[in-house]
Amino acid sequence: MTVAPSAKGTLPFGEHETWYRVTGDLRSDRPTLVVVHGGPGSTHDYLQNLSDLAEDGWSVVHYDQIGNGGSTHLPDRGADFWTVDLFAAELDNLLQGLGIADNYVLFGQSWGGMLITHHAAARPAGLRGLVIANSPASYPLWLQEAKVLRDQLPPGVNETLLRHEAAGTTETDEYHGAMRTFYERHVCRLAPWPRDYLASFYEVYNDPTVYYAMNGPSEFHVNGTLRDWSVIDLCPDVDVPTLLISGRHDEATPATVQPFQDLIPGARWEIFEESSHLPHLEEPEHFRQVMKAFLQEIAPG
Repeated sequence: MTVAPSAKGTLPFGEHETWYRVTGDLRSDRPTLVVVHGGPGSTHDYLQNLSDLAEDGWSVVHYDQIGNGGSTHLPDRGADFWTVDLFAAELDNLLQGLGIADNYVLFGQSWGGMLITHHAAARPAGLRGLVIANSPASYPLWLQEAKVLRDQLPPGVNETLLRHEAAGTTETDEYHGAMRTFYERHVCRLAPWPRDYLASFYEVYNDPTVYYAMNGPSEFHVNGTLRDWSVIDLCPDVDVPTLLISGRHDEATPATVQPFQDLIPGARWEIFEESSHLPHLEEPEHFRQVMKAFLQEIAPG
């Protein structure tokens, strides 16, 4: 089929702007797939290949959450500004601004999966389905499992990480080198790292304001404002078809995903055997098959 060319733009969000891109036709009868990236403080770039689903008749919306990418950067704002409620309001604003609030599916990756669970628990009338990808149900669980994974790193690596974390020297090359060992095992197992992933990686590096405030200096050392946040109590309120995705080698280990499986009615779980945190890049063909099947169940046609 012929897919309409991507349309890019910005939407006002209070005094700020949210960058977005639409692939496909928002006027289609099928629900629009809205892609909610991780971080917090990352960008849409590493999830760009989800736009390929437009070839199967789905309109796809990517956006950069406020604070990075093409959206408004606010490097002088303190940690009290960067809240879950801020990003939840931005998502609501996007849905209303694009005129899709009455018919949409949400795909949330990592932190994005927690954010869309928060959104879905309010039972918005237009939400048709949820894909929670590579997400923990709580940050305390995430940190508990990160310790397990760190203890399994090659000799000396975790000791280096711990030394720099204790000293507050997590911006040093030595810390970043040890950090990369973890990332190559549990974030992206492809070598070299794909360009789309590197694009988001460097966006965070160039403006880490949101990531540092809410998360912390690395994926596994979470000392930001989200360190105690959980959506476990919200899971029973989700009442739309829900697909869970994780990788066999994911930093989002089975223990971090299990509450979604246990508490979201009817949720089903697909584990990608050759992937870590980015199955859409690590096993793209299988990922697309799984997504197509799930979307087809929501809106046959």
